[in-house]
Amino acid sequence: MQLPAALLLLAANLASAHYIFPNLIFNGATSNEWQYVKRTENRYSNAPITDVNTLQMRCYKDPSGPVASTANVAAGSTVGFKVSPDIFHPGPLLFYLAKVPAGKTAANFEGDGAVWFKIWQNNPTITSSAITWPSGQTSVSVTIPRCIPDGQYLLRVEHIALHSASSTNGAQLYLACGQINVTGGGNKPGAPLVSFPGAYKASDPGLLINIYWPVPTTYINPGPAVFTC
Repeated sequence: MQLPAALLLLAANLASAHYIFPNLIFNGATSNEWQYVKRTENRYSNAPITDVNTLQMRCYKDPSGPVASTANVAAGSTVGFKVSPDIFHPGPLLFYLAKVPAGKTAANFEGDGAVWFKIWQNNPTITSSAITWPSGQTSVSVTIPRCIPDGQYLLRVEHIALHSASSTNGAQLYLACGQINVTGGGNKPGAPLVSFPGAYKASDPGLLINIYWPVPTTYINPGPAVFTC
């Protein structure tokens, strides 16, 4: 059965309002799609995660996807993700790292256990009339901490869309995991360590919030404090 043209257009518009992170950007170049990023289940739909208790919160990995390669990056360098098509919705951007445990590689590590530490998050601009975050980005990036030990890591990018977050499970999470091998680092392990799922609750004030009215006077990002060297 063929869908009416209006329904096809609606589906296309809904997908275009969502986004994925298929390409890793490092050493000044953008990789091919899913070359260094674990392929995500939403690669066609661009659909978000809304249940923070699902195992998809780790990397949103497609279990049938190809094995991604691991990129060599220097501690202190900038690593990013291409956004496809762009960050459309209001909300915070966060980055996490997870050191791959002994006996595993970034390619076969699923990010299970208390292994994740937050390395960056942005904060909104709040005025009497609105709370806003940067939007429209077609790429996002973070500095890999200079002090972390050498080795393989998962680099998790996460954008939390809050336009529908006034009801439980209304927040939309868009995320992916790049695979990196850090060189030239230090000897300070990342902390505090959290698990996905587990780090967030649906009732967290950073996930259950009406960003429109009354205009919030504060915003608290979900998850742990940001690791610093």
